[in-house]
Amino acid sequence: MSCPHARVVQGTGRLDARARPWRVAHNEFISTSGEFDAVADFDRILRSPYDHERILPFFDNGDHLHPNDTGMQAMADAVRLRDLACDRGAL
Repeated sequence: MSCPHARVVQGTGRLDARARPWRVAHNEFISTSGEFDAVADFDRILRSPYDHERILPFFDNGDHLHPNDTGMQAMADAVRLRDLACDRGAL
């Protein structure tokens, strides 16, 4: 099973300070639990290198939460298609 990391939310006016501990714990679990076969680190892809709590302006659609088309493409490019392969025999 594949799973994405939770993304940054600072600057949205919603849940900023309260969301950070959850996001950090969530991403740590996804990365280290061994529960997933693959992880797409959308947090790392979309966050600003200057402020890890904010989406990179180049990828921001203007609400500081959702990626624009360029951000969506960056997320798609971060997914390794071989990690999505299914064992048809298991169906």
